[in-house]
Amino acid sequence: MTQSTSSILDMFKKLGEDMKIPSVDLNKIIDHHRKNLEALAASGKAAAEGAAAFASKQREIVEAAVKDIQEASKNFKVPGSAQEMMAAQTEFAKRAMEAAVRNTRDMADLVQKHNQDAVRIIQDRMKESYEEIRQSFQKK
Repeated sequence: MTQSTSSILDMFKKLGEDMKIPSVDLNKIIDHHRKNLEALAASGKAAAEGAAAFASKQREIVEAAVKDIQEASKNFKVPGSAQEMMAAQTEFAKRAMEAAVRNTRDMADLVQKHNQDAVRIIQDRMKESYEEIRQSFQKK
């Protein structure tokens, strides 16, 4: 005893009408998922831009370090005493440490900003999605 596909669909359609189950708007569902995918793409783009900015900042830091080393070697002179040598090494180490701290802070700020941007895109889409779902359940 087999029934045709259309008669089974008709049976479920009638059952849904009898139970007053709301009809599904397939276009709204597709649009909802399209917006989700667009948000994921935008978030991925923001993350990729962050990675590119991070790499660019790293290159900038390395170039600055090489320049500082070259400058230090050009201006290098043999100090006259042990105290002068220690003072010169201390000054160089101090500048290197300050640069390292500054660069680390800049890199952390850069990563944090781009991560926040990527996450914010997803959070905004989630809020929109919840609102769309809430509105779809309101009586018309």
